[in-house]
Amino acid sequence: MPVPQARGLVTKSLLRDNAYRAIRDAIVDGTLAPGERLNDIDLAAWLGVSRTPVREALARLEQAGLVQSKPGSHTRVSPLDVRAARSAQSVTAAMHELAVREALPNLSAAELGAMRQANVRFAEALRRNDVDAAIAADDDFHGVAVAACANHAVRTVLEQFTPVLRRLERLRFSSLGGRSSVGQHDRIIALCEVGDVEGAAAATRANWQTLVPLLDTGLPDAGPEAEAEPETGTGTGTGGPTPGPA
Repeated sequence: MPVPQARGLVTKSLLRDNAYRAIRDAIVDGTLAPGERLNDIDLAAWLGVSRTPVREALARLEQAGLVQSKPGSHTRVSPLDVRAARSAQSVTAAMHELAVREALPNLSAAELGAMRQANVRFAEALRRNDVDAAIAADDDFHGVAVAACANHAVRTVLEQFTPVLRRLERLRFSSLGGRSSVGQHDRIIALCEVGDVEGAAAATRANWQTLVPLLDTGLPDAGPEAEAEPETGTGTGTGGPTPGPA
């Protein structure tokens, strides 16, 4: 399993959460590709941690649908699965709509300003075709309402399901398909500014529904269990055979 060359990325504090986020982000940005075997020894060496937080992170990623494991055989990055993404899209859209509903009555001028600034960065990133920056700015934009609503359940659900969508969002933001979101963000801000709870909630849901055409046409459906590759060596518990040097 090839892994990034930089090592020691995870600090000693909060090893479990940091390992989870590092592996999750590598899956979302494609560094760890769909279907790729995951070896816990290699991941631990990359992150500079023991195998325990890596195994815990992989178990959590499996619950989120980003990793698949077959006991005694292998662990791998989940293939891009349109059926799972459709489910994640429905839940994510509903959570962001709820966040806006709960946040809007008390949304401050500073928070509205943060949304505007995030959308400016988002538009600029799209102009530069910088997918990573576009996704980060989009997260910042929607994250204002999520933080302002102070609803822990909303944050927990989004933490689980948003990464499944972000793998597909990279396809949208790398094409012209994501450009319409800039105007949709502006509309959400305008509706929030005048205190239109119903309008802002509906506009937020509509923004997240722009992923639906990509889910319908962008990828073939993949079953949850593709045929496993034959083993070529001794496994390591959660991972497959240890590879040679990259």
